[in-house]
Amino acid sequence: MKPFSWALGAALAISLAAGSANAADTTLRISLQLPLKSHLGQNLTLFKEEVEKNSNGDIAVEIYDSAQLYKDKEVPAAVGSGAIEMGVASLTRYVGDIPAVDIFYQPFLFDTEEKVRAAVAPGSAVRGPLDEAIKGTGSTVLWWQAYGGAIMLSKDAPVKTPDDLKGKKVRVFGKTLGDFVTAAGGAPTLISGSEQYLAYQRGTVDIGMTGISGVKSRKLWEVMDTITVTNNADIEFIVVVNTDFWNGLPEAHKEIIQAAALKAEADVRDRMSSIEASAYEAAKENGMTVYTPTADEMAAWKSVSQPVYDTYLEKAGDLGKKVMDAAKGL
Repeated sequence: MKPFSWALGAALAISLAAGSANAADTTLRISLQLPLKSHLGQNLTLFKEEVEKNSNGDIAVEIYDSAQLYKDKEVPAAVGSGAIEMGVASLTRYVGDIPAVDIFYQPFLFDTEEKVRAAVAPGSAVRGPLDEAIKGTGSTVLWWQAYGGAIMLSKDAPVKTPDDLKGKKVRVFGKTLGDFVTAAGGAPTLISGSEQYLAYQRGTVDIGMTGISGVKSRKLWEVMDTITVTNNADIEFIVVVNTDFWNGLPEAHKEIIQAAALKAEADVRDRMSSIEASAYEAAKENGMTVYTPTADEMAAWKSVSQPVYDTYLEKAGDLGKKVMDAAKGL
């Protein structure tokens, strides 16, 4: 789509919903790349219901799902510039400005739920400095959305060891994940979540990397047939609001929004295990094979990871070292 046509379409989509928000004092438009039925979409719906109920309609929330307005990679700039009030983006989309955010993609660093919860807790020694750094992009983090562990998708056979990646094109959704694929002998290809179905269908890539919940919400069993449970990274999304817009809100509105954000964050984090379990069941019911690597196979994956850590520390500077040290101490 040409830039002008794309912009016109986005403006039209926004204007169509504007009428319903006229009665509200404040309107929050949120861009989401996933379908509304996804667990991130459901989480935004919870936020919307809380905000609109507790503000007695003074705050309206409009959710634009399935990348109607912006793709995942466009959200940081769109929110930071004020083109839209709020957006949901994969944390790694901030890696260009803040390389340290990819701490969560360091292979097997957060290998238990306890470590993940400790790292993503508001104000933790890992999350706190990252939230603060993101303010420098013009956005303020309202809450984090859990997306679970990274898994690999393939056709006909599982991806048991790094040898199975050699010479293969692999869909990734972050630079550090690409470094991991490269270290394992594969060829990484950065593809947005909303575009991965077509990439698998057309054979643009041979292997996929995503979260299991995405397999269910995007029906990826229609284009891939095997899941390998590597859990090589922790996938986190963040909900951000334009900082200037946020600072201009009445304190009463801020309090309502913050309370709803805290509730939404706790809800999605607490439900993540059951969400993943449900997604695995749905994948099996739709004909997918789920393979869990053996201890020796996992050791082979971990053995190729050191260059990824080295590259991260080199690129992420003092902030990267700070959050890496904090993560290792969990």
